[in-house]
Amino acid sequence: MPVHVTVVAQTEVGLVRQTNEDAFVIADLSGGSLLDEQKMSKFEVGQRGVLLAVSDGMGGHQAGEVASALVVESLQRSMAQLPSLVPSDALLEKAAQRANRDVWKAAHFPGRERMGATLTAVYIQGTTAHIAEVGDSRAYLVRSGKIKQVTRDQSYVQLMVDTGAMSPAQAKTSELSSVILQAMGLKETVQIALGRLDLRQRDCFLLCSDGLSSLVDDEEIRNLVLTAGPLDAVCSRLVDLAMKRGGTDNITVIAAGVGGDLPALVAGESISDTLLVVQDFQARPSSA
Repeated sequence: MPVHVTVVAQTEVGLVRQTNEDAFVIADLSGGSLLDEQKMSKFEVGQRGVLLAVSDGMGGHQAGEVASALVVESLQRSMAQLPSLVPSDALLEKAAQRANRDVWKAAHFPGRERMGATLTAVYIQGTTAHIAEVGDSRAYLVRSGKIKQVTRDQSYVQLMVDTGAMSPAQAKTSELSSVILQAMGLKETVQIALGRLDLRQRDCFLLCSDGLSSLVDDEEIRNLVLTAGPLDAVCSRLVDLAMKRGGTDNITVIAAGVGGDLPALVAGESISDTLLVVQDFQARPSSA
């Protein structure tokens, strides 16, 4: 049986913001189909693979909405058009860099100066998931009852935690928790953090903007993935929980489960054992 992906997404403006500056894409790059919100679908992973991505925009005068939409549209288009013989990590990086340049060019129009967006993408090809990140939107993996964040926030508070200047608990409540170290479109080039994950039977990915992760912690996400039932119910219950806690930002969630011709989990094997950091983000003083 070929590898397949069952996937659904939900996005909400929240209770505070006037517009939704989040965007997402779910694309079967082999069949050419795109998935709409709240419509659960199942794709076979063909030669071109399946792309999942979330982007959280920033900038006044609805510029953030423009930036995030441009990020996911450009990424999907490039992934479909770039030569399939290019190695998957390089393919994803090239597409992300092209999306960054598209936003950077668009930001030169009046009213769109300094617009930007995050990007977190999971590209499933064969028995491997390739992960790309810019900013602080997250990707989680739930496997065999455990959860792991398979991206690393490119944020000021994460940098403080990494250097020992702040505890994780302090970072969670810091007024600086929304400050990110880079974003798509702020400069002509951007550092793309890349990871590679060997898939296992019944793996479940959860991609989200910080409108979810700032209000719902990792264990709560894990518990809902394991107990809420179908993936559309998982998305709905996660969004509802964030809304009940104030809905202070736009909330976007993609939930995706994989199956088919995949290896079973090896006894004693952790998620980290199957996750490789291909290219890390290196914080620099000049980062925007």
